[in-house]
Amino acid sequence: MRDALVKAQAAELDLVEISPNASPPVCKIIDYKKFLFEQKKRQKELKAKQSKVVVKEIRMGPNTEDHDFKFKLNHAKEFLKEGAKVKAYVFFKGRSIVFKDRGEILLLKFAQELEDYGSLEQMPKLEGKKMIMMINPKKK
Repeated sequence: MRDALVKAQAAELDLVEISPNASPPVCKIIDYKKFLFEQKKRQKELKAKQSKVVVKEIRMGPNTEDHDFKFKLNHAKEFLKEGAKVKAYVFFKGRSIVFKDRGEILLLKFAQELEDYGSLEQMPKLEGKKMIMMINPKKK
């Protein structure tokens, strides 16, 4: 250990302990600031390569009319083209929960229209007062 410290001082570098639990402990003679810089640089590159998943939501009611449906459909197409996931849901207010089948039909029609732009990740599922469906963008 002392020999390594003397060698590091002679080379004007730092003695860095790599694995302290090993017997004998493993050390390396390096420029510690440069080592930290390289490590940060590597982490930054890895972070840049990662892609964050963006989820866009589209809300409809069980009685959504044709024009509104097409308007929301166009928005969903744009979101999927950009590479974002789309979470489409029908929100049931008050007694409109009676029309669960109407909401499911609406969502399935929505998924069918978006078939060219994305694939269905999750079939329509009722969660409380919302019937939710997820659509993934198609890979380019």
